[in-house]
Amino acid sequence: MTKIDLSIDKGRRKNAIRRAKERNIILPTFAQMKDPSKIPSAVKEDLKSIGLWDLHSRNLFRISWHNEPRLSGGAFGGVNYLELPSSLTGVPARIVALVGKWFPTGAHKVGAAFGCLVPRLITGQFDPTTQKAVWPSTGNYCRGGAYDSALMACESIAILPEGMSQERFEWLAKIAGETIKTPGSESNVKEIFDKCKELRSSGQDLMIFNQFDEFGNYLWHYEVTGHAMEEVVKKVMGPRGRYRGMASATGSAGTIASGDYMKQLFPDSKIAASEALQCPTLLENGFGSHRIEGIGDKHVPWIHNAKNTDLVVAIDDGAVVNLARLFNEENGRQYLVEQGVPDVVVSQLDLLGFSGISNVLTAIKVAKYYEMDENDIMLTVLTDSMELYRSRLHEMHVEHGEYSPGDAAADFARHLHGQSTDNMLELRYPDRRRVHNLKYFTWVEQQGKTYEEIQDMWARVDYWTEVQGQVQAIDHLITEFNAEVGLLK
Repeated sequence: MTKIDLSIDKGRRKNAIRRAKERNIILPTFAQMKDPSKIPSAVKEDLKSIGLWDLHSRNLFRISWHNEPRLSGGAFGGVNYLELPSSLTGVPARIVALVGKWFPTGAHKVGAAFGCLVPRLITGQFDPTTQKAVWPSTGNYCRGGAYDSALMACESIAILPEGMSQERFEWLAKIAGETIKTPGSESNVKEIFDKCKELRSSGQDLMIFNQFDEFGNYLWHYEVTGHAMEEVVKKVMGPRGRYRGMASATGSAGTIASGDYMKQLFPDSKIAASEALQCPTLLENGFGSHRIEGIGDKHVPWIHNAKNTDLVVAIDDGAVVNLARLFNEENGRQYLVEQGVPDVVVSQLDLLGFSGISNVLTAIKVAKYYEMDENDIMLTVLTDSMELYRSRLHEMHVEHGEYSPGDAAADFARHLHGQSTDNMLELRYPDRRRVHNLKYFTWVEQQGKTYEEIQDMWARVDYWTEVQGQVQAIDHLITEFNAEVGLLK
């Protein structure tokens, strides 16, 4: 089945309504997440005394790209974004990145988790009074799911690889009901799926929200991130500007769904999917392990619209971890200023977490490949910030020593201005079909999808637009749910 299941379980829905009433829970609609001017004034008044990361149900309304960039009491404004100048990127094209730090938890994955959980909650398919929500992830999604679960007053289980950054585990220990560490690191997604299979057979009353095959993940980014991108482009474009495309790591294939929305507005624009060079799954049907946390690999997510993907770009994880030092160490920042990068930009480079650095490098490579000029705009997304990777900087300092001006010069020349168009593939129709067909080995052979489903996904013209068209129906159900809860007057 393509579409998100919106069938109603009346008994469980009553339980969910009762729980929401008891715990003072109001749910935002997609329309409000896209346009905070539609949020009730009473909710905005409540938010004035609530911190961005606080475990307060009103923070559900901060699942938006429009949060005021402050840690407490913030209101709403324009979309948070950062434009990176050519003095930094080495290309004349305009590289513009949406900033994820100013979501609760410091990453936009709270939105993807919301898109998966809420349709099940408002229909009664998920009962928060009896069931646990299980969030399998390589990092930020399980954090977002655990956070959303806490705000919606249901128990949660977070699953992530043991090799992820310490900051994630320390935070989850305070928020999730249970945290399960699986073997490996970023690329070990199958081990996460294996743990989910084990939990299914454990006899516990739980529901697994697998971001890699949940169309709620796709829909949230198509609708909310897509509209945020449209708003940014309209703001920065100017009379001669040209929107050329967006770049995103495939990860769970949620964020990249925003490219589907933008391509409907700009049919000639490109969608570039990136991955780690050390694990070139889409590029070479390859495998391996890598250090770009947040972009899980070695499979193609079920919800990846491969037919709409124009390029695959592989990024060296060595470039990412070294640029993290360049952007955040004192000698690195000083060198950037000496090279003409504006202070105001340098001071904000901690907004780029590991996957954000990778996404920016992808946009740079695409801009070089298509010989883009100063009128061309490439968009990308900064999922999280270096706030979640400080322990990694410490580890690199211990392992490699002080970051010197010479290190900064070398990393700037090699990994920024020296980026080339190697390890890229512009996808022909057969290449896109090859990427799509890779789903078979994970989803049909291992995860219970059918041969008919995977064929349908490729062949049906309306497969993706069916999902995209469900926003109004979900908003209607959210509005009805809130009305029965009775907290909005």
